[in-house]
Order: sequence, then structure tokens, then C-alpha cells
Amino acid sequence: MKTSFQEYGANVIAYCLMPNHYHFLVQQLTEKTLSKWLRKIFVCYSQAINKQEIRTGTLFEGRPKHIAIDKEEYLDYLMWYIHTNPVSAGMVAKPEQWIFSNYLECIGKRNGIMFNINFIYQRYGSFSNYENFIKDYHYSKTFQMKIEEYLFD
Repeated sequence: MKTSFQEYGANVIAYCLMPNHYHFLVQQLTEKTLSKWLRKIFVCYSQAINKQEIRTGTLFEGRPKHIAIDKEEYLDYLMWYIHTNPVSAGMVAKPEQWIFSNYLECIGKRNGIMFNINFIYQRYGSFSNYENFIKDYHYSKTFQMKIEEYLFD
């Protein structure tokens, strides 16, 4: 992923790798099809795991799902949801304790290759504003029901 996302015109905004699933929030910057990029990533990953574990076959059920985000409030919720997923799952107490996401890049505590610093500054103003946003974000149950279609756990 780190070596190919720009080639396919992708901007990785948020990601979180969990033991049994993953979340990627990706901005499409060009007319190139991101599904080709994802296919390349998952084929390479499957081959590496199969070689390591001396096995064959697919690792993932179904195809990656994608959906366009058409409201600003949904984008904020998805950022919060992705970066707090390990906390919600009881794996860590705070998002910054989970090293398998780009949350640390989003709050300025780690430099990452797949992170565009401009997104945080344009959307939230600063790293500390984003960190405060994650800590203070609240949503209603009605709002959560409206955006269930955006979540693929």
C-alpha cells in the first residue's frame, strides 16, 4: 500500500487494521479505478500470508466494499469511528495506543508515508484540534442509524 497508493490516485485519509477486519477511508483523486489498487494489494497480501503459513486459497470473504461519502457530517463520523474502533472493541483504552492505524499521524505523533497532513489541517485546523475532536465527538442514535450504510464491519 505504501508504495502504490499515489500511483493509483488515492489519498489514504484514515485506516485501522483490526485482527479480523480493516477500515480504509480513501479519497479518489483521479479517474483511475481504486478497485484495481485494492485488488493488487489484497492479491499480494494473500500470496505473502499463504507463503508464510504454507497454505493456499483466498483470505477474505467477498470483495472490498466502497461507498461515496456525500455529506460532511458523515466524513467526521467515519474519521471518529475508524480511529476509535480499537477502543470500542476493548483492545486499547485510547486510540493513540493502537499502532495499526494512522491516528498517530493525524495527531502529529508519528510520521507516516501514507498520510497527507494537508487533510487534517484543511478539515480540522491542527493536529491538536483533531485530537480534541476525537475525544469530544458525540452523535445521536438517530444519526448513527442514518449512516449505518457507510460501515462495513
